[in-house]
Amino acid sequence: MTCVVTERCIGCRYGECIAACPVDAFRVGKNFVVIDPQVCVNCTTCTLVCPVGAIVPTYELPHNQKHMAEENARLARIYERANGPVTPLPDADSLAMEEHKLHLLSH
Repeated sequence: MTCVVTERCIGCRYGECIAACPVDAFRVGKNFVVIDPQVCVNCTTCTLVCPVGAIVPTYELPHNQKHMAEENARLARIYERANGPVTPLPDADSLAMEEHKLHLLSH
């Protein structure tokens, strides 16, 4: 099992999760971060520090976010490994609590 970044993170990308990850499992895109399931050790540290609750273990994914496990795996092959701190995006606070944001995802 791994942890999964859900749609709630799209447009926010706060970054506390990246700093907390002990195995560098996060990959960073333009307006989203994902967890590489090949690297994640399911320590769940990232779930504790995410300010908007956008990260959950695979076994706790809500039904309407199950597709995000596959999306994290797919994007982990495309996105770059996080190098240094990641700062929140300009609209992070206004978008933080929205859940259905897949249409906002930038590659």
